[in-house]
Amino acid sequence: MNWHKLSIPEIFELLSTNQQGLSAIAAEEKLLQAGPNELQEGKKKSLVIMLLAQFKDVMILILLAAAIIAGIVGDLTDTIVILIIVLLNALLGFFQEFRAEKAMKALKQMAVTQARVMRDGSINWLSATALVPGDIVLLEAGNAVPADLRIIESTNLKIEEAALTGESHAIDKITDALKADDLQIGDKKNMAFKGTFVTYGRGIGVVTTTGMQTELGRIAKMLQEDETLTPLQQRMISFGKKLSVMVLFLCILFFIAGWLRGEDITKMVLTSISLAVAAIPEALPAVITISLALAARRMIKFNSLIRKLPAVETLGSVTYICTDKTGTLTKNKMHVEELFVNGHLYNREDLSSLKQQKEVVLLLQAFALNNDAIEDKNKHIKGDSTEVALMEVAREQNIQPDTWPRLKEIAFDADRKMMTTFHAHENKFISFTKGAPDILLKRCLNIDLPILQQQVDNMASKGHRVLGFAYRYWDTLPENPDSETFEVGLQFLGLASLIDPPRDEVIDAVAQCKTAGIVPVMITGDHPLTAKTIAQRIGILSSDKDMVINGQQLAALDSDSFLAKVEKIKVYARVSPEQKLLIVKTLQQKGHYVAMTGDGVNDAPSLKKANIGIAMGITGTDVSKEAAHMILLDDNFSTIVKAVKEGRRIYDNILKFIKYMMTTNSGELWTLLLGPIIGLPVALLPIHILWINLVSDGLPAIALSYEKAEKDIMSRPPRPPQQSVFANGKGLHMIWIGMLMAGIALSLQGWAINHGLHWQTIVFNVLCLSQLGHVLAIRSEKESLFSIGVFSNKPLIGAVLLALMLQFSITYIPFFQPIFQTESLTMKEFVLVVSVSSLVFFAVEIEKLVSRKRRVSITKATFV
Repeated sequence: MNWHKLSIPEIFELLSTNQQGLSAIAAEEKLLQAGPNELQEGKKKSLVIMLLAQFKDVMILILLAAAIIAGIVGDLTDTIVILIIVLLNALLGFFQEFRAEKAMKALKQMAVTQARVMRDGSINWLSATALVPGDIVLLEAGNAVPADLRIIESTNLKIEEAALTGESHAIDKITDALKADDLQIGDKKNMAFKGTFVTYGRGIGVVTTTGMQTELGRIAKMLQEDETLTPLQQRMISFGKKLSVMVLFLCILFFIAGWLRGEDITKMVLTSISLAVAAIPEALPAVITISLALAARRMIKFNSLIRKLPAVETLGSVTYICTDKTGTLTKNKMHVEELFVNGHLYNREDLSSLKQQKEVVLLLQAFALNNDAIEDKNKHIKGDSTEVALMEVAREQNIQPDTWPRLKEIAFDADRKMMTTFHAHENKFISFTKGAPDILLKRCLNIDLPILQQQVDNMASKGHRVLGFAYRYWDTLPENPDSETFEVGLQFLGLASLIDPPRDEVIDAVAQCKTAGIVPVMITGDHPLTAKTIAQRIGILSSDKDMVINGQQLAALDSDSFLAKVEKIKVYARVSPEQKLLIVKTLQQKGHYVAMTGDGVNDAPSLKKANIGIAMGITGTDVSKEAAHMILLDDNFSTIVKAVKEGRRIYDNILKFIKYMMTTNSGELWTLLLGPIIGLPVALLPIHILWINLVSDGLPAIALSYEKAEKDIMSRPPRPPQQSVFANGKGLHMIWIGMLMAGIALSLQGWAINHGLHWQTIVFNVLCLSQLGHVLAIRSEKESLFSIGVFSNKPLIGAVLLALMLQFSITYIPFFQPIFQTESLTMKEFVLVVSVSSLVFFAVEIEKLVSRKRRVSITKATFV
C-alpha cells in the first residue's frame, strides 16, 4: 500500500478513523484482526535436536559404527577412545550453533514498550503491542516510533532513520501527500517507521501498519532465511561424502578379500576398523575449529571481532565486497570543500588569503552566527553535522559565534527550507539567512539568477550538498519576525558546498582489493550523484563500463536483466533492504563469494545472507551485529582489507593442514592395504592410528595456523569458490607422499621381521616421525624451509618437539607400553627409524625445488 501517496482525508477513510482516534471497541476489533504489534520469531530448533544434528555426518556415523563393532569383538580401549573423539567434535559444533542465532532477539528488543495514543478523544499511554491501524499516535523529541505511521501534523518534526536507511542525518517530516510510486524509505518524508527515533520537534501520526507488516517486520521476515554455508564448510561436506564412500568400499573390499583367503574373522573385523579409522581424519574438525579460534583472537589486533568462526576462512575466498558509504568509506563527518563568493569559486584552503574582503568575512560570520551547533567544555563542536562543518570553517579563521549574540530568529522548517538569525552590528541590526539555494536566491535583490543557478548546479553535480547565504541590515529589531516580511529583499553573500569526504586510507585499500582480484561495490542510501563522486574519488568507479544505479532503476529490471548486469554495477544508491538482499543473492547466483557491510536494522537480512556479513562496531545497531559474522571495531573499510589478508593466510594454512593430515592418512591406508597383499602382517593397531591422527597429527596441525602469509597473498586472485581442497596438485601430493611413507614403513617392517627386531613399534614410530618431517617441509607451498627460516614459526617447532617427546614416552615408558602395545627400541633401531623417516622431508623439499624451476622456466618462456 502506497500510504505516502494518499491525502490525510483518504487515510482516515481507509482506516476508519479521525483526529479523535479510534474508539476502544473499534480498537479491540482491529486488534483481533491484525494481531499484536510485535515481531514474531520463526521456528526454533530445540537443544536436543541441535545436539543430535551434530551426529548426522557420514564420517561420524562410520566412526560410531567402528566403535560399536570394536566393543562387540572385545576391543574396549578403541571403543572408548573413538567415542570420546566423536563426542568432543559434536560438542564443539553444538556450542557454535547455539551461540550463532540471536539477531531476532535483538530485533524484538527494539520494540517500544509504551506510546502516547489518542483514543475516544483523550490521550492515553498504551503498550505499543496494543496499537492497531487507525490509532492516532503523538510524537515528540526523544520518542521511539512505535509502528509505521502516516504523518498528519508536523511541527519541525525530525526523525533519525539510520537504522532503516543507513544515513545518519535526521529527516524533516512533512504532511503533504507525495506523488511518486516507488519511493525508498528515506524519501517517504510524510511517513514514520517503527524502530526509528524522533530527534527534534513534535508531530502526530496515524498508524498504517503494525507488527510483521511494518518495514521492521519485513526485515524480521528476511532474517528468518537460512544462512549461507562457508566455502570450507561446502568443500568439507563434499570431501566428507566422497571420503566416506571410499572408506566403506575399502573396508568391505578388504574384509571380503580376507574372508575369501580364509583369514580369522575377528582379525579381519579389527583390521577393517583400523582402515576406517586410518582413512578418517578424526582430528580435522577440532583442528579447524581451534585454528579459526586462534585466528579470531589475533584479528582483534586488526580491529576485527569475529562472531562466527567460519567467517575467518570465508574472508580468504571473498570475490566481492559490498560496502556502505557513510562512515565506512567516508569519515561520517560533513566537510566544507568549496565556497562561491564575490563571483569566484574558492577551495576551503584559499580562505586565509581572502579575509580582507568584506563579503568573505560576512560569509564566515554567517557560518558561525546562523548556526545552532555548540562548543562543549572540551572545545568539541556538537550539533547537526552540516552546522558543525560550517562552524569548523569559521573557527579555523578565528570567527567566534559569541561576538554578535543572537537576538531573534526565524527557525528552520521543512517547507521553506531556510533559517534566519538577527544580531546587533555597527549601531544597526543584521540578519543572516541560510537555506536551500533554489529558494533563497529568489529572495535576493540585484543578482544574475541564471548564472548563480548554474553555479549551484555545477557544485551539486559533484555530489556536494549546496547551501546559500544572504544578509540584510535593519534599523530596528523586529518583535516577532516572520518569513514573508523578513526573508525578502536580501543581499546575496555566497554559496558553500559540503560533502562527507573519503577516509584518507580508503583509496589505497580499494587499490589493494583490485590487485587481489576483489571487486569493491558501494551500496548507499545517499543520493546517486554523491555516491558517484565518492566512488570516483576512491577508485571504485574507474572505467566507463562501470555502472551506477538507483533503487527505482533496479526495481524496473527483471531477474534476467539484473543477472546480466550485476557484475558491471559498482554503485547502488537509494536501495531498499529487499534490494540489498537481492544484490547479495544475485552475485551469489553468479558464483561469487560476497562480503557485505552494514550498520542498520535494514542491513541485517543481507548481512546474514552474505557469505560474510560485516557489521559496524561504532555505529552499528545490536540487530546488525547479531546478524553479522564479523564486526569492524573501527568502522573502517581498510580494516576489511587487512581482515581479508588475514583470512587468506589462515585459509592457506587450513589447506596446509588438510594436506598434512590427509597425507598421513594416505600413508596409513597404503600401509594397511598393501602389507597383507605382499604377505606382511597388519602393521598398525587401531590405537596406533588414533594416536597418529590425534596427537602426532593434531598438535603440529594446530601450530601450522601460526604460519606467516605467503609473499604473493594479496597479489593473486581469490580462490575459486568451487575449487576443491585437492586442487593445484594437493591431491596428487597426498597420494604419492602417502605411498612414499607406506613404502618406507613396509620396507622397514619386512626387514625388521627378517632380523627379529621390534617391527610393529618400528613401523609405528616411522610413520609418526615421517609426518613430523612432512609438516616442516610443507610450511610453505613454494619456498624451502631454509629460506623462510626454520624458527620463523616457533609454535610449530614447539609442537613438533612436544609430539616427539610424547612419542618417545609411549615407546619407552613401561606404564604406556601395554596400552599402546609398544616395546622399547634399541639405539640401533632408534637411529634407523630417525634416518629413514627424514627421507619424507627431503622428498618434499625436492618436489618444491622442481616446481620452482618449472615456474621460472614458464615465466621466461612467457616473456620470450
